[in-house]
Amino acid sequence: MGIIALMNRIKNINKGVKYMLIASFTFAIMGAFAKLASQSMSSLEVVFFRNIAGVLIIGFAIIKKPMIHQGGKPLLLFFRGFMGFVALLAFFYNIAHISLGDAMTYSKTSPIFTAIFAFLFLHEKLSGKAWMAIFIGFIGILFITQPSGIGFSKYDLLGIFSGIGAALAYTSVRELKAYYDTRAIVLSFMLTGTLGPLILFFISPYVHYPELDFIFSEFVMPQGIVWVYVLAMGIFATISQLLMTKAYGETKAGIVGAVSYTNILFSILVGLLLGDALPSLMTSFGIVLIVSAGIMVARAK
Repeated sequence: MGIIALMNRIKNINKGVKYMLIASFTFAIMGAFAKLASQSMSSLEVVFFRNIAGVLIIGFAIIKKPMIHQGGKPLLLFFRGFMGFVALLAFFYNIAHISLGDAMTYSKTSPIFTAIFAFLFLHEKLSGKAWMAIFIGFIGILFITQPSGIGFSKYDLLGIFSGIGAALAYTSVRELKAYYDTRAIVLSFMLTGTLGPLILFFISPYVHYPELDFIFSEFVMPQGIVWVYVLAMGIFATISQLLMTKAYGETKAGIVGAVSYTNILFSILVGLLLGDALPSLMTSFGIVLIVSAGIMVARAK
């Protein structure tokens, strides 16, 4: 009887919530394949393969149905694409070098930074609760990074930047939606994420700074099973993106945004299967604070 009741409750869950739960899970799986692929190729190359598939898909969609928009903001469009690219590069670099759960948690700080940038650049008002959420989010970041006397580590800085870069990209989208077809905005990100790595691959042999290995690295042709990882990464990333879009179309953004934080839990569980250690007590507390802050920001909106 208890199982039947549970099944009925699952069936009655809001469609948007269902879509986002599945999207969060598939995004965690995408991260797992990115981590596996990173054992044989650089993060820059992972980003390249992640985006070239998207360029082909969006390009095909544009050929079938040409874009109609007024345009007029080319620099802002490039800014959106560039910030999305560098944020994704930092994100994938961290996936390769730290636990999947921690990398995902850093990326999920973006709503906190988006609220700040929307206040600064779009003049959106923030309630007292929203400011409290931002403060809680920063405390959570400190618990995860646990800076020592020498400051933040390279992975901490790139993790924070993955959240900041994504937030700047999201904030610019709010302005761009009034001028461009959604596909043009997505394409700006994926095209930059394809051409950017190609340029960096070309100049990497002439740059010798080990500390900048997340930017400069040589192209290595995937071999054997790595092609499977790359293909699976692209498939699960596309599925996740489609489900997220459907989720936001079905349910209020605040509810869907809050549910999206299940991605951290899924990533921790998937990471354990890949050999990641369980988060420490301090890190776990930081994750809880960041999730709480993100949900508070979503509810405030």
